[in-house]
Amino acid sequence: MKRRIKNNVYWVGKVDWELQHFHGFEYSTHKGSTYNAYIIDEEKKVLIDTVWSPFAEEFVENLDQEVGLSSIDYIVINHGEVDHSGALPLLMKHIPDTPIYCSANAVKSLRGQYHQDWNFQVVKTGDRVSLGNGKELIFVEMPMLHWPDSMAAYLTQDNILFSNDAFGQHLATDHLFNDQVDQCDLFNEAIKYYANILNPFSPMLKKKLEEIAALNLPIEMIATSHGVIWRDNPRQIVEKYAQWADNYQENQITIIYDTMWNGTKQLAEKIAAGIREADQEVVIKVYHLAKSDEADLITEVFKSKTVVLGSPTIYNSMLHSMAGFIQLLKQLRFKGKKAAAFGCYGWSGEAVKQMTELVEKAGFTIISEGLRSQWNPDEGAEQAAVGFGKNIATS
Repeated sequence: MKRRIKNNVYWVGKVDWELQHFHGFEYSTHKGSTYNAYIIDEEKKVLIDTVWSPFAEEFVENLDQEVGLSSIDYIVINHGEVDHSGALPLLMKHIPDTPIYCSANAVKSLRGQYHQDWNFQVVKTGDRVSLGNGKELIFVEMPMLHWPDSMAAYLTQDNILFSNDAFGQHLATDHLFNDQVDQCDLFNEAIKYYANILNPFSPMLKKKLEEIAALNLPIEMIATSHGVIWRDNPRQIVEKYAQWADNYQENQITIIYDTMWNGTKQLAEKIAAGIREADQEVVIKVYHLAKSDEADLITEVFKSKTVVLGSPTIYNSMLHSMAGFIQLLKQLRFKGKKAAAFGCYGWSGEAVKQMTELVEKAGFTIISEGLRSQWNPDEGAEQAAVGFGKNIATS
């Protein structure tokens, strides 16, 4: 359904209430998502982005009924990933010669995915296209936010930045705007989105924010590709991104462990008790890795100043769940955070040393050689864990 967001600009996307996972099964979307596409209806009619391929038929049918496919003069694809471009193949069957404005890398992406040689019009930062009535679209390349092909488009006079994945959230809602939804839900999903998708590219994002600011473009609305549109003080999410991109951390210590027979769980709880004895103000969170959502855990790591990882030793190594999680930490390139490791063992006890080495390679500063406890923790081992926690709190 076409819905006006401002003047002659309309939302023509799709709300996906049932979405539970994104990027395969890498990212959990407990609150669903939206695939936001937009129509600018000036002397030239422009479609900005499409929707995910499962909704292509519905999208194209609605677009034809409410806009008229033959009336579309230009298509802008800000990013070639399938959740934004998935309806293109079906759409282009109806209007095959329509120019598609995108970055040079997006041409590679779209050709590689769909094996079609459409009427691509390559643009770079500062390029403009006239829409009539004195309005223009100005393009801004945003490579690695979060793909090499990503860009944004800015609509003059209406002062709308179509930001694609930047500033978005996976949040299904029937409301279009940020001031209409629960603010806790909004910012929880926004920080989760940043931590799991954009954090590896924080250095580039900082430079891009500075570049956008240098363009001196008045921004009255940020129309994202997922979640709500920022119309009430849109600068607030830009300011949040500036904070999050700057080695972000809160006064939080997060303990994440996996366990076989609860010995490592006992250590985790005693470590938490030791941290609390040493610091009454710090936020402490304790998670059993196997029973927790990894994307949610990544958000907690992002907020933390210190992460404490625990696993027993099995087959001369850590549990594979922990090995995979540390690899995920490495992929997301966290900066400015500390870490330590702990775990129980029966015979050989290599897991703690291995976790320590891997998490250091993942970019964390190691604050301890780690804590090992043979067999189930006795009173002495529990007191050692409390002392370990105190040391973590004061390091």
